[in-house]
Amino acid sequence: MSWTGDPRLAGCRRLFLRDHVVQMHIGAHDFEKTGAQRVVINVDLFVPLVHSTPASDKLHEVVDYDFVREAVARRIARGHVELQETLCDDLLAELLSHPGVRAVRVSTEKPDVYPDCAAVGCEVFAVKEER
Repeated sequence: MSWTGDPRLAGCRRLFLRDHVVQMHIGAHDFEKTGAQRVVINVDLFVPLVHSTPASDKLHEVVDYDFVREAVARRIARGHVELQETLCDDLLAELLSHPGVRAVRVSTEKPDVYPDCAAVGCEVFAVKEER
């Protein structure tokens, strides 16, 4: 899912959270339901410049990065997730609900699943419908 060159994102600033490593209960297989696994989460928020250009250099004038970290923490606190697709979709929906956010990209990776690859993962991207 590519966002590069998407005209709906013109005039947006891209805010991001990179390689946020969490321990969480995730997986559909029985052996994955016995303990937490390491998951790497990446998020891009696309925020119109009108909502992300501070006039007074104050935090309340922008979308706070804490919003992203808190959304992740809330989802993890809800309990076991079987699929990375579900995790991505849940995070996407919450992040996209912020009134200042126009679009969101979320990816998750489980780096410890297979010994012969760096990770397995999922990514989702969505733009709010204009009203």
